[in-house]
Amino acid sequence: MSEHRCGLVAVIGRPNVGKSTLINAVMGRKVSIVTAKPQTTRHRILAVHSDDSAQIIFVDTPGLHRKAGKAMNRMMNRTAANALADADVILFVTEATRWTTEDDDVLKRLKQAHAPVVAVLNKIDKVHPKEKLLDALGLMAARHDFAEIIPISAHKHDNLDQLMAMLPKFLPESPPLFPEDMHTDRSKEFHAAEVIREKLTLMLHQELPYGLTVQVERYIADDKGVTINAVIWVERDSQKGIVVGKNGGVLKKVGTSARVELKEMLHCNVHLELWVKVKSNWADNEKDLMNLGYEAP
Repeated sequence: MSEHRCGLVAVIGRPNVGKSTLINAVMGRKVSIVTAKPQTTRHRILAVHSDDSAQIIFVDTPGLHRKAGKAMNRMMNRTAANALADADVILFVTEATRWTTEDDDVLKRLKQAHAPVVAVLNKIDKVHPKEKLLDALGLMAARHDFAEIIPISAHKHDNLDQLMAMLPKFLPESPPLFPEDMHTDRSKEFHAAEVIREKLTLMLHQELPYGLTVQVERYIADDKGVTINAVIWVERDSQKGIVVGKNGGVLKKVGTSARVELKEMLHCNVHLELWVKVKSNWADNEKDLMNLGYEAP
């Protein structure tokens, strides 16, 4: 009988290649929020996948990016870099149809990593004609001596079984680190804040996704359901007006959309109250960032 295996799988790549979509797909549930905006993921989030033979602990990370002007961006880059140091195996996620200078930057970092690196070519559903996929695989093989190269579509769930079957061989023999019924290391308060931030990001399009964050100040569960009070922090008064919207319209839509998803996620009634407050330049102040729940350096 083979020994049980358990270890950390760091999911690394430039922003917007589908890292969180991949993790949600293999988990069969929403662990990380997803939008089309780069840098939607700002935190290190563990997603725990358990079966009889292995416990695969995915580490969802912020996208590694060049422009790290603000403290939040530098903190996100450090969070991703720290995940590399702890990993037993690294999934380097790229787009099958596109290679950028940011991908080059990430690969340079990965060449210094001690863990084996598996190249994951995502979004193969967008490759037309299909013969072009062979070219993409060949180009990837020429860039580095990867432990494996696997083409997938996280969105369409193509080839995920092959990916999951391959990962345990890279993990050490070990009993599970987490209970089998645990799916993530993050609290319900954290997930509530992230759902609200996702709805804001989707609603506000280009205006403001990077200038806001969400903090849950009160989370009470009782026999009537869950009551959540959350603050949406912005950096300037002008941004507050955008988030609230004309006659409070934007904030109402965000609240309704978030409440519907949270009700489905928590399987109970949800009473959600949102406030918008200004904290000047919070995204460039490490003390403010840590107070708002961002990881310390």
